[in-house]
Amino acid sequence: MKILLNKSLPKWIVLLIDQLIMSWSFALSFFIIKQFAFDEIMRGHFLVYIGLFGIISLITFYSMRVHTGLIRYSSIYDIYRIFSAVSITSLVYAALIGLWVAPIHHIDSVNIYLVLLISFFVSSTLLTLVRMGAKALFVFIKRSSPSVRERVLIYGANGYSILLKQALEASGEGRFIICGFLDDNPNKVDKDIHQKRVYYIDDIERLQRKLQVDKVIIFSEDLKTDNRKLFVERCIEMGIKVLTVPPTEQWMSGQLSLNQIKDLKIEDLLQRPPIVIENDRICSDLRKKRVLVTGGAGSIGSEIVRQVLSYDPALVVVCDQAESPLHELQLEMEELYPDAQIAIFIGDITNSDRMYTLFKEYEPDVVYHAAAYKHVPMMENNPCEAILTNVLGTKNLADLSLTFDVEKFVMISTDKAVNPTNIMGTSKRIAEIYIQSLNNLHHGKVNGHTHPYTKVVQTRFITTRFGNVLGSNGSVIPRFRQQIEKGGPVTVTHPDITRYFMTIPEAVQLVLEAGTMGNGGEIFIFDMGEPVKIVDLANKMIKLAGLIPNVDIPVTFTGLRPGEKLYEELLNEEEQTIPTHHKKIKISKVRHYSYDDVVSDIDELMKLNKTKDELQVVRKMKQIVPEYISKNSRFEELDFQVN
Repeated sequence: MKILLNKSLPKWIVLLIDQLIMSWSFALSFFIIKQFAFDEIMRGHFLVYIGLFGIISLITFYSMRVHTGLIRYSSIYDIYRIFSAVSITSLVYAALIGLWVAPIHHIDSVNIYLVLLISFFVSSTLLTLVRMGAKALFVFIKRSSPSVRERVLIYGANGYSILLKQALEASGEGRFIICGFLDDNPNKVDKDIHQKRVYYIDDIERLQRKLQVDKVIIFSEDLKTDNRKLFVERCIEMGIKVLTVPPTEQWMSGQLSLNQIKDLKIEDLLQRPPIVIENDRICSDLRKKRVLVTGGAGSIGSEIVRQVLSYDPALVVVCDQAESPLHELQLEMEELYPDAQIAIFIGDITNSDRMYTLFKEYEPDVVYHAAAYKHVPMMENNPCEAILTNVLGTKNLADLSLTFDVEKFVMISTDKAVNPTNIMGTSKRIAEIYIQSLNNLHHGKVNGHTHPYTKVVQTRFITTRFGNVLGSNGSVIPRFRQQIEKGGPVTVTHPDITRYFMTIPEAVQLVLEAGTMGNGGEIFIFDMGEPVKIVDLANKMIKLAGLIPNVDIPVTFTGLRPGEKLYEELLNEEEQTIPTHHKKIKISKVRHYSYDDVVSDIDELMKLNKTKDELQVVRKMKQIVPEYISKNSRFEELDFQVN
């Protein structure tokens, strides 16, 4: 059966069948006109008539390549080609008979034009029926194949849905049986489109029982609207798997490949409508500029590189100390942007000499600082390293930006810097405080003291603050996916823990947009949407895999990790926001710190850091950031000692 589905007739056989039908139709029409008087027919010039017709038909059909299409995939266009070929054959034959055969060779007419008229309708009908019959037989064999297991409904009843239905039926693998369409338009419900019924969306539960539906197929772009997401979540609760297909313009060579049909992922449900950004403004901000991206091999940094390259910069310098990810990013960028100027720079941002070399060699105009240690439990166990990278590394880059007159320095911060309960968030908050304090410098002096790295402050220092991003390195979603693939258990730290989520491209779009707004000293916070309960996230991912939580895959609670808190915040209680022209970006009205005081505190922190006395280091961090209260951490005892 599988061999029958995958084989197709050779082109010459299709051409032969077409010619046999054409000749038989002509002969039948001839006999009808002669009233089946075979003796008279054979004494006449029948062989001349049919021989000439066969030659003309063969030349016409071969020239128009009617035989080259796969019969099982016949369409309206193929039927049009058949009618055209039959019409041209008839017209050419009629012209030859009337202008050459009859007058020159003195062959009596047998009302050949009436023969051609009858032959036209007979042959056209038969040629069409053969193709439609072969197509129907192919679909019947495919549906009868034991490999067919999945009964599906297509979401939507529009032109794109019809294209999807045709593409699925044209597949030779027999994977799907199309049971119908789903729509909420009353003008379409209970109507038939392409021999398939359109059902009302709200009847999905009844349809699951009646039609034994296994899956629903939906275009991925439709998932960005709230009502579609509600429908999808309803399907998930009912145990109906959801498949996604890309928009038709992304179909390979205009044909849908079965490899493009994907199982719905949790990231698809968490996505929001696309962000509208001012591309012209960003382009004018970055075009022909030299742009440095630190942490360029990471999740956020690499996406910044990708998006910045689309705005025609003069040069993009990618700095990281991770050799292999840098190499992979370089290969990707060389393939996607072969004409772009990209420099790969391996270096540690805590190494001031190495960073000086970077700035000296490339003299960046814009810096996007994404390099940081971000994993909360790991930094809780290694506070001195968090301070080195997140504080000293940021200070090195910010000071060098002043030295080399960088136009703009954009720091990527985190929601964990707000009312921090851990080392990582506090180290990022101290970094925020430092780069903000640099905006208080005027003509290189504060309280009469000259900043050691600059004569006149020109650099705009901007901070962007957002929560978790989908698909980032170390994200909870890849972890849950691995646990589900292994059969569980899926581990959640606490039943009430919630987090904000945003896609990586969305976050970077807002970073670039915020960078165009900043005058210096602002902390931009992003609209992260509604917080997501992590246990609900875990349960949905299990259901998306076609399994039942706590039946097929157990969900267990392991307790909050060191430094972890239940709820993340984007604003301190003492902070307020100022709206911007972009509805998803606001400016946080934060407290401002004296540059001299901040530098003094950081210098002392760095001296303590060199001693590797973690208690003293964390005690100093709590003095710099009074709102830092440890949670589930060995440093909680210090909260009672800090005045």
